[in-house]
Amino acid sequence: MAPKNKFTREEMAAAAVRVVQKLGAAALTAKSLAEELGTSTQPVFTCFGTMDTAKAEVYAAAERRLDEYLTAGLKEKIPFLGVGAQYIRFAREEPELYRFLFLIRVSEPENCAFAVMQHLQELVRPSLMGIYHINERDADRYFRDLWLVVHSLATLIVTGDCPYSDREIGQILTGFSVSICKAIKEIPGFTEGTFDRGSIFRGLIQEK
Repeated sequence: MAPKNKFTREEMAAAAVRVVQKLGAAALTAKSLAEELGTSTQPVFTCFGTMDTAKAEVYAAAERRLDEYLTAGLKEKIPFLGVGAQYIRFAREEPELYRFLFLIRVSEPENCAFAVMQHLQELVRPSLMGIYHINERDADRYFRDLWLVVHSLATLIVTGDCPYSDREIGQILTGFSVSICKAIKEIPGFTEGTFDRGSIFRGLIQEK
């Protein structure tokens, strides 16, 4: 009979999360997990069998942690801006979990960043339509484009390439929000991509 593990599965999964938070996903090994727990590697393999199982536990925990941030964003006065701000906050506060979720391919495509965007798009669509007085298609175009900016900024933060403060990021998102909203409302065919690009750009660059 195998010896009883003195750690619960939940305790060991939490320890695995801590290893990833501190050292990154690549550092999650039986040895590093055992060191975090202050034990030998035997309980690790007794619990998980393989490190792939341990990594799956960490991935699920990272998803739950992200969901906590996004849920908080959805409760803000302007939900579609709230989720963007919380997504960026998650990147700042949990960079290794963000990296594990979105910058290392360890999951099926339905769990990728694009799938997160589509899910949130459905949740924030009603507030977008109500606040900006736009239709469903316009709301989806607005959120998709804003999300691409948010995801880009979050990734730059995690990779250490973002020179902007939270205040500056807020200005970037506000400016983009104004621009995309004006384009949707004032340029016929913008959402569908059928507008006359040449005419619009000539009007923008024409000297007053």
